[in-house]
Amino acid sequence: MSERALALVETYGLVGTTEAADAMVKAADVTIQRYEKIGDGYTTTVVRGDVASVQAAAAAGADAARRAGELVACHVIPRPHPQVEQQFLGARPIT
Repeated sequence: MSERALALVETYGLVGTTEAADAMVKAADVTIQRYEKIGDGYTTTVVRGDVASVQAAAAAGADAARRAGELVACHVIPRPHPQVEQQFLGARPIT
């Protein structure tokens, strides 16, 4: 079984969020886990998949949001600890 990972791409505005999410799922075999509205127009998109796919998707999503002028941050967490998901994402652990 391949290792699992999370990518978080934070954007400002709906256009950046949509562009990033579209680019991520087109670039690699990842699943959009959720969108998190931060406030004041900021949104974080969380995707899951194997480590290599998540890294490729995060890069594509960040590039797309950057082109739209709305990238705030991008981060990949390989093999996140189950408590991270439970406490911060409100999700069941990745298996």
